[in-house]
Amino acid sequence: MTERFDIAYRPRGHVSNGSVGAHSGVDVGGIGVFRDHARFIQFPDARRIDIRATMRDPTGETHVRRFEQRNSIDVYALVDLSASMGFQGAARRLDLVADLCAALAFSSTRIGDRFGLAACDATLRNDLLLPATRARGAAVAAAERLRDAKPRGASAQGLLEAAGLIAGRRKLVLLISDFRWPPDFARRLFGRLAQHDLAPILLADSAEERDLPRFGLVELDDLESGARRLVLMRPSLRRRWRAREAERRDALRRLALEHGRPPFVIDDAFDADALSRHLLGL
Repeated sequence: MTERFDIAYRPRGHVSNGSVGAHSGVDVGGIGVFRDHARFIQFPDARRIDIRATMRDPTGETHVRRFEQRNSIDVYALVDLSASMGFQGAARRLDLVADLCAALAFSSTRIGDRFGLAACDATLRNDLLLPATRARGAAVAAAERLRDAKPRGASAQGLLEAAGLIAGRRKLVLLISDFRWPPDFARRLFGRLAQHDLAPILLADSAEERDLPRFGLVELDDLESGARRLVLMRPSLRRRWRAREAERRDALRRLALEHGRPPFVIDDAFDADALSRHLLGL
């Protein structure tokens, strides 16, 4: 068990799921956080009459206080387990994923939200599936199992099935991947998740981009095909390589912004405070 991190987050917009929780809701009522005043004729609740507001009204209209109902939200982690997620550079990628998901499981259940997890390669990995639950121990244990998962296959098509499983009420969904996907698949998946508050989490590594040598032989492994080859790295190839990576990140950012939140990049190490600021919109 690793050190437990705490993640703060705020869903975009108001939550409506009929379950009391910690987030701003769309409904108003007689308890909660003060929202505004309304005319008694609109909300005839004598218990909520505001004497001062009523006395200040020059028309003599009776006013009542309205309160914002606080609701909970389901928080889901959708994890790409295709072969490229087995990359090990400055950090082991699945350790970062497990740290993030365990922190999210702990933090969400602590404030009364439910946490769910779906990990996918070409299919949905039923051995790692966790329906949304408030049971903190089960949620954290499911997240920790990702540490020993085996990434496999050349695609993450199972994420489309996972998107269907979580359809329904709006949820906070963290989509965790290196996003080395065909553009058509990425756009299709983001479209399937458009009803939710979608937060893409991009896993990057300095060994893949910044730490490339300017000149020399580099042994490259294709984790999806298993092929290995030697490449003579030189300044021109290094520039093209880094330019393609920048284009890939820019394309992901544009797609993510079409659906709400920009991607958050985990580069070599997981920073819970930085992720909290991102999810709080700071």
